[in-house]
Amino acid sequence: MKIIKNILFHRITYLVLAFGVQLFLLIGIILRFSRYFVYFYGFSVLLSLFVVVLIVNKSMNPSYKLAWIIPILLFPVFGGLFYIMFGNYRLSKKSHRRMEEISTQINFLLQQDNMNLIKSLSQSGSAACQSMYIQRASSFPPMADSGTEYFPSGEEFHLQLLKELSKAQRYIFLEYFIIQEGKMWNSILEILKEKAAQGLEVRVIYDDVGCLMTLPRHYDQQLRNWGIKACIFNPLVPVLSALHNNRDHRKIGVIDGRVAFTGGVNLADEYINQYEKHGHWKDTAIRMTGGAAWSMTLMFLSLWGFLQDTDEDFAVFYPETKETVLPSDGVVQPFTDSPLDGETVGESVYLNMISKAEKYVYISSPYLIIDNEMITALTNAAKSGVDVRIITPGVPDKQIVHAATRSFYPALLRGGVRIFEYTPGFIHSKVYLSDDRFGVVGTINCDFRSLYLHFECGAWLYDVPALSDIYKDFNETFLRCQEVTLDQLGQNPLKNIASAFLRLFAPFL
Repeated sequence: MKIIKNILFHRITYLVLAFGVQLFLLIGIILRFSRYFVYFYGFSVLLSLFVVVLIVNKSMNPSYKLAWIIPILLFPVFGGLFYIMFGNYRLSKKSHRRMEEISTQINFLLQQDNMNLIKSLSQSGSAACQSMYIQRASSFPPMADSGTEYFPSGEEFHLQLLKELSKAQRYIFLEYFIIQEGKMWNSILEILKEKAAQGLEVRVIYDDVGCLMTLPRHYDQQLRNWGIKACIFNPLVPVLSALHNNRDHRKIGVIDGRVAFTGGVNLADEYINQYEKHGHWKDTAIRMTGGAAWSMTLMFLSLWGFLQDTDEDFAVFYPETKETVLPSDGVVQPFTDSPLDGETVGESVYLNMISKAEKYVYISSPYLIIDNEMITALTNAAKSGVDVRIITPGVPDKQIVHAATRSFYPALLRGGVRIFEYTPGFIHSKVYLSDDRFGVVGTINCDFRSLYLHFECGAWLYDVPALSDIYKDFNETFLRCQEVTLDQLGQNPLKNIASAFLRLFAPFL
């Protein structure tokens, strides 16, 4: 009875009912107009045709266009109207102005002397081009005064995070897609409460959908009661809207502006294998110091200011001290990706790394739902003699998404790409490594949601010592994987039809 009661009175039950009622009323209104069938049908067809033309001329990915166009043409009475209501979200002029104001402040605070940096990057023309693109598209410049430390597991990241949180003297900023009460979060929360009681500025951002099943309602108010400032990203309200698709998938931890973390690890127990949700959970993270940590600080503050709609002088958070970083530590360039600016920064960074690789490209991603551009880049690299390898989960967390992932295997395998499934369980890390010199560690999955719909972040790495640790981790992980071949996939006509259907509507998964 307790389980049934919890289900009946859970927030998600109310949301599902509310969405269902709205959808039912919308369909009912449309059917009501069916008495004027000739006029209504004609209007609906014209509207759907107009929407199709609009979609064709929009600067969005062709796969995403196709996923909308086909159902609109199949169901012209509903299709055009549904796209206008749920697929055509635009940011208000006020929000655009607010974003521009925040971006201007960030650009001013990130101005620096790049002479040493230019000298470092000039040794590799591809590095300079990649860095220039990231700065122009994401506003965050390369940093030559930054240290890095790579963590090949969520457990190691957790221990280091606790250590750094305990040393905080001015402020702590945490921004995570998922936070769940348990050993991991409780150990962090105790430090946050202690630091807040000491007068430190402690702020937390969490995504409402990400935490829908992991945190109680109004948990932000509970945090405030402990002296912790809290903000919920894009609260899920019971109104049908395309805006619900845009989630904050970033993972950012900042301490005093001197140390910052990002990677795939959320603040929940499965990420540190306190319990096996989908077998052994393999994840990664990176610790940054110096200028890169300051960039991550501004990354957090920019979203906080946008969500809170407050004017704040970010300069007051400039770190009082920075950890000493050796000149040989290479270049680190944090970057962010937003679905609101029309620029697919994450995918462009990935494509640039793949297309410029000469020896190898190693990729780790929990999902592999990619567009034609990514397939072409991967297969062209493999056909050119580059050793292209991709690691995906052996134990899925979502069956239909894993089936969609596997539907992309044949095209990649035929193009010479090698695919490895992590047999002990679920791999959640999002890491790219190329030619011992370039790498990305961040939050961006190889799927449409991460590449086009979510707020994401990452760290682009060039000639930093951490790259050797990433290379070692990849090679150790390959040994725990099963390589997939075309023969293993087999030739099942029904399965092939299902795969084709999944690939067509993959952008919606």
